[in-house]
Amino acid sequence: MITPLSDIEIHRALGGLPGWSRRGTELLKTYEFRTFGDAMAFVTRVAAIAEERDHHPDIDIRYSKVVLHLSTHSAGGITANDVSLAQAIDAS
Repeated sequence: MITPLSDIEIHRALGGLPGWSRRGTELLKTYEFRTFGDAMAFVTRVAAIAEERDHHPDIDIRYSKVVLHLSTHSAGGITANDVSLAQAIDAS
């Protein structure tokens, strides 16, 4: 079973994830794009990465703004899987 990261582990991980923050049991990041099409292209890239890892974020889309919410629901919080997915998304 996957276990949630400790507060200290989450704090350390956020040091290497520019623009990401913690809200409760989630990692969050807002991305802003020039157009709706650019935002949707980004969401498509995120979907491919998430599907490959079998770890799927909650995604809010508001025209050209995309907010990603990462949490491992089965573990009840933020895990190494969430940190790894955030890193992969930022690298894409």
